[in-house]
Amino acid sequence: MSTKNWEFLVAEAEKLKHKLSKGAELVLNPPDLKLGITPHEVVFTENKMKLLHYTSQTEEQCPVPLVMVFALINRSYILDLKPGKSVVEVLLKHGMDTYLIDWGVPGDEDCHLNMNHYVNRYIKKAVEKAKRISGSDKVNLLGYCMGGTMSAMYTALHPEDINTLILMAAGIDFKVDGMLKLWGDKPNFDVDKFVDAHGNVPPEFLQIGFLFMKPVQNLVSKYLSFYENIENDNFVENFLAMEAWLGDNIPVAGEVFREFIKYCYQDNLLIQNKLKINGRTVNLGNITCPVLNLVAEKDHLVPPESSIGFNDLTSSKDSKTIVFPSGHIGLSVSSRCLKTLWPEVAGWVGERSV
Repeated sequence: MSTKNWEFLVAEAEKLKHKLSKGAELVLNPPDLKLGITPHEVVFTENKMKLLHYTSQTEEQCPVPLVMVFALINRSYILDLKPGKSVVEVLLKHGMDTYLIDWGVPGDEDCHLNMNHYVNRYIKKAVEKAKRISGSDKVNLLGYCMGGTMSAMYTALHPEDINTLILMAAGIDFKVDGMLKLWGDKPNFDVDKFVDAHGNVPPEFLQIGFLFMKPVQNLVSKYLSFYENIENDNFVENFLAMEAWLGDNIPVAGEVFREFIKYCYQDNLLIQNKLKINGRTVNLGNITCPVLNLVAEKDHLVPPESSIGFNDLTSSKDSKTIVFPSGHIGLSVSSRCLKTLWPEVAGWVGERSV
């Protein structure tokens, strides 16, 4: 081997060693990232739940507040991950009066909290607080994932409160095949025994399940991409922010998990207008407000077919569905979504909030 070739191999080996060492250090000892930092005020609390009200960034503001509802799994700051990767930031720049429910972390004492607590109590109180602060008699309600399913339930039960309903990767029709449907099906999962044994759903149970839905991507591919982009500071910061959020799992109150699995995944009652919450039937036909249905085309958690027929189940005369080429999480953090989809959403809401 020539001296020149040998020197090249040594140099490449040094580069490899440096990148591997740097990557390992960042993954094992990540920097202290500031996530969910868009300026806001906590305007309401009950139990573990907080309602965040974001500081306006425009002189003129939409007169109807926008209340955002995330899933009970993971943390709601995915909608405000970091500067430049924030749905909240985009909405504020377009004049939306924006609120976000932070569910907090359920303790063992919260294992009894059910759908009625979350839909008719917590969401209701957040809506009422936003109405009082803004002086509006209605709110725009935006629900993401399980939060979208609960927002549809809320709007069907309390249509008088809602000016527009925006769903975001929300499961509605649970007969659609998918990994979560398969795992949660009656023959495969006895949810009663599980909740009776554990109380609240352990965060590790949920995290491992989500990891193994796409094992190659979650355990191999993304780390190869991280290695290849280790010298790109912006890529690294975004990667570590997402990893911090993905690892920030929280338990789910046992009773609401039991009900959601049984009534939605196993019995598919919502789409049949047979679901009852606190004795009241959730009839999606009661939804008459404008509806915007955001569907992630590459969603592996909530298959597009589970969401896409929602508008036809309502009585809305002003409805729109947008199928966007992203995944479940990409709908809130991908650069393309933030640049194109969310300004369109803000415009749609603003036109219907005058």
